[in-house]
This record gives sequence, structure tokens and C-alpha cells, in this order.
Amino acid sequence: MSEAELSPIVEAGRNCWRIERASKARMIVDAADYYALLARLMAGAKERILLIGWDFDPRIALTPDADGGGEALGHYMLRLAKSRPDRDIDILRWNFGGLKQLAMPSIVALILRWKMTRSISFRLDSAHPAGCSHHQKVAVFDDHLAVCGGIDVGLRRWDTREHKDDDPCRVAPDGKRYMPWHDSTMILAGPVGEALAELGNERWQRATNKRLRDLSGTGENWPDELDPDFRDVDVAISRTRAEYDGYGEIREIEKLYLDLIAGAKRFIYFENQYFTCAKIAAAIGERLNEDDPPEFVLVMPRTADGWLEQMAMDAARVELVREIAKARHGDRLRVYVPLTAGGDPIYVHSKTAIVDDRLIRVGSANLNNRSMGLDSECDVTIDAALSANRGVEPTIRKLRESLIAEHLGVEPDAVARHFDRTGSLIDTIEALRGDGRSLELLDLIAPGPFDEFIAENELLDPTRPNAMFEGIAGRGLKKSWHRGKAWMTRHRPFRRRG
Repeated sequence: MSEAELSPIVEAGRNCWRIERASKARMIVDAADYYALLARLMAGAKERILLIGWDFDPRIALTPDADGGGEALGHYMLRLAKSRPDRDIDILRWNFGGLKQLAMPSIVALILRWKMTRSISFRLDSAHPAGCSHHQKVAVFDDHLAVCGGIDVGLRRWDTREHKDDDPCRVAPDGKRYMPWHDSTMILAGPVGEALAELGNERWQRATNKRLRDLSGTGENWPDELDPDFRDVDVAISRTRAEYDGYGEIREIEKLYLDLIAGAKRFIYFENQYFTCAKIAAAIGERLNEDDPPEFVLVMPRTADGWLEQMAMDAARVELVREIAKARHGDRLRVYVPLTAGGDPIYVHSKTAIVDDRLIRVGSANLNNRSMGLDSECDVTIDAALSANRGVEPTIRKLRESLIAEHLGVEPDAVARHFDRTGSLIDTIEALRGDGRSLELLDLIAPGPFDEFIAENELLDPTRPNAMFEGIAGRGLKKSWHRGKAWMTRHRPFRRRG
């Protein structure tokens, strides 16, 4: 397709909050690189470090030594505060997880030391309806440079892109080793960073009833050694927010996912932790009933992280994938699980989508109901159809090739050659996957009756806050599926224009 035929998928006021310019932007893959970068960004901030997230654990080491030890994040922040007392360090994390940490003496001791340090402010975010969570992962430096994506500054997240078996650095503060972990985020500078600072400042004010102080707004501390993937591009910011305390509901993220699915021509490559939103699944199923539909490739964890999540998410995923497979071209959906060289599953926490190598989206939102209407989320998207972004398609393609190559244990050039020859993501992956470090097809094990009941009735993954208190008759996978099917029928002519 020529550039002239492309119409933007992102649209301010419809599926995104704002579209702002990024002087520089780069995708960061896996937490080893991000944590090392975060340490440099915090040290380089002149007036404020603002960290907003679902999780935050001051015991972890951002740059672990050969044995997985090293300076704890909490101590590092105390050192930063001492070196520049006039710089604010503001930390906001979801209240439920934060309250659990208050039972840990080592964390309490660090928080008390923070409380005694004037420039550090640590707060818990409870500004959401019961049952919802604050799930954004945003870091802002001097209200100009920002990071937005899926990586929490939390426990058991550090890993390299090699995902080595028995990596000695992959160890929790309690000394226990944890499974390999794959994730992604995006660093952005310029007006889009200022917009994310505004979003962060608003969230801080809602959670604490206090405003952050105004900054001078001077300077840009982009690390000299970090080459950007993109320069001078327009970036869309999309959000989810439940209605609460006078603030209206926002479902930009849901609209954007649906618009991506409706607008795809050749393929969508997803990396995501969950796939339980029947509305999204039905939209994919409707596309796969067309004469020549795009391919849909999902890279996901083998099972959800935690017993409760497994009951809620794994069974629903099986039900939805099996339903999509009934479409005329159901074989154009594939769900893969990445494995280490030793054959162990790698946990996929990344929330990334790449459409036709013309659009890349990175954020905090999963393909589940919670991310569509309950939890606070934030994603950023670069769409080549925006006039400022013409010519970024080769860069997006290289990022896709790099991600697929990482999972298959091959060089990106091998992914590029096979895709050029076949024009198919599925054929490319099938040709390159094998034993050891690779991708395996998800085994769609039928859920047990209890798991199936929880999944089919969306008991732990409701579509909106009030649904948690409704009777079973008012909700369920089938009802959500029909809503997604109806949406695609209504919007197909609109989305086919470009």
C-alpha cells in the first residue's frame, strides 16, 4: 500500500487523548536495559523525578551485580536526594499492593527514612472505584522527558533480552530465583513528554489532593549514549479510566484496540499478558470471516502469574481462541509462548502491538476487560499515516523483526528474509521455530468446570466497575462477544476507508 492510501488509525478525541510531538523516542525491551536507563535518567533529572506505577519495590537493584545483589533502589534514591536536595522525588503506587508491602520490615524501614527526607514523597493511590486498580507505568523527568509502557519498577521483573536459563542476576531480594520475564516500554522527549507529565501531575493531585509544584521547564536530559528509534514524530496518548469521584469514564484504549483490528490490512503482531476480552476477540473473529483477512499473531505467557489470575484469565483465553478458530480463516490466528534455550516458558508481560509495520503501540493495557474499562491505563502509539510520521515504516518493521528474533533465538535478518519471501508472519515463525530458544504454539487445554464457570461469567475480569456487583445474568463472555461482533459490523465501512 502506498503512503497516499494510508489514513490514520489514531484520532484525537476518539481513540486517544492527545497527539503530541516527540523530538526523540525509543522502544526499550526488557527490564535490564530499562532499569539501567532509569538509574541514569533519575541521576540526570534537575528538578523532579515522578514515578507512577502499579508496583514499586525499593528493595530491588536497578543494576544488579554478578550475583543479583547491588545497591537497593530505596538506598539509591536516598543517595540521589542527598546529592541534590532541591530536586523532588515523587513516587505514587497503587494502594492495594503498597499496603501489602507495609508488612515487610525492610520496606517499612526504607519508607520511614524517605519520610525523614524532605525531597522524597511516597504516596499510595486509591483514587478509583472498589475492585479497580491504578495500572499505569509512567515515569517523568523534569516535566519534559517521560517513559510510558508495561514495565513496573517492581519485584521479579529484571531480565535481559537473552533470557538465560538460571541467570544468577535473576534473583529476588529474598534470595529466591524467578522465571524469565519479557517486557517493553517507550522513552519519549519533547511535547509528548510534557503531556505525560500533565497526566502524571493530574493523577498525583487526584490521589493525594495536593498539586505538584511548578517547574522551570528548562532543558532535556535525553541520555547522549541512547540513540533514538524515532525523531520528530507525532505520538498518540490513549487512556482508560473508570468513572469515579466526579471524573468521567474514559475508554480510548478499547476504541484503539478495536480500530487497530478493523484497520489492519496484512497482520497485527501482539505481545500481551492476557487475552480475555470477548469484545476484542469477537472483532478478530469477524475479520477472520472475511475473504482475505489479515493474520493475528499473539505472543503470550503459557499461564497467568498467580493462582487467581490463572482461574480468571487462562480459561477465558482458551474459550475465546477456540471460538475464533471457528471463523472461515480461523487458522490465521496463532498464539505462541516463548521458551528459553532450556525449554522453560518466558513470562510475557509486554503490552505491544504492531500493525502492518505502519503503526506501533506500547503501553500498560492488557487485552482483558479490566484494561478496557476498570483500571487506569496509558498507551502511546506512533502511526505512520500521520503527516509528521511519513517514512517511519522501516523503523517499525525493524522493531518487529527484533522482537520476533528475540523470541525465536535467531538474528533479525533471518526474520526479514523469510517474511520478504512469504509475506506471512505465521509462515515466517513456523519456518524458524524449533527446539530450544523458540516459540511454541499455546496448548489449548480445556479448563475445568470451576475455571470455566469463572471465565464464562467474567467473575474476576468484569467489563466495568458496576458489573462486579451485578447478577450473573447481566454479564458473560457470550454477551461481550456479541457486543464486539456488533461493533465490527457497524464500523467496518468507516474503518475500511484507508
